[in-house]
Amino acid sequence: MITCWVFIATSLDGFIARQDGDISWLTNPAYTIASEDFGFAEFYSTVDTLVMGRKTYETALGFAEWPYAAKRVVVLSHKTITIPPHLTTNVEHMTGSPGEVAKKLEASGARHVYVDGGQTIQGFLRAGLIGEMTITTIPILLGGGIPLFGPLERNIYLKIITSKTFSNGFVQTRYQVSV
Repeated sequence: MITCWVFIATSLDGFIARQDGDISWLTNPAYTIASEDFGFAEFYSTVDTLVMGRKTYETALGFAEWPYAAKRVVVLSHKTITIPPHLTTNVEHMTGSPGEVAKKLEASGARHVYVDGGQTIQGFLRAGLIGEMTITTIPILLGGGIPLFGPLERNIYLKIITSKTFSNGFVQTRYQVSV
């Protein structure tokens, strides 16, 4: 059975990027802790598939190195996307509702899916497909931008599994999503 997880950072006021998609505030040198990856490597080692929206994909393409080597990456978009030749074995394009995408992924053997990108996370959450979320809150106020969460038709209840603080001011909380 497929499980969908979120692992993401947000500003204290709940934004994952500035309105123009800029995430440079995440790389402030003051946030660096030597040899600390905030649990990402352990989480990532359990993932077999990543699902992200087109904007998140385009942001990742701009990084010096492709950050998702050796993982299957599914990009959701109603528009055509460009996949560079060196990524054609790992990156694919898919359309459909979150429920339809989850069914396609499960049928293709995906089991532990990392969902990334604001709209994609929101859609999977509204569809009841997210089982757990690890949210790292960064001590910065952006005052606006792309929110992690959007409008909901119903309450979504969360149970804290763990919460941890770091010396740089980060607070990381892992939640179980209750339906």
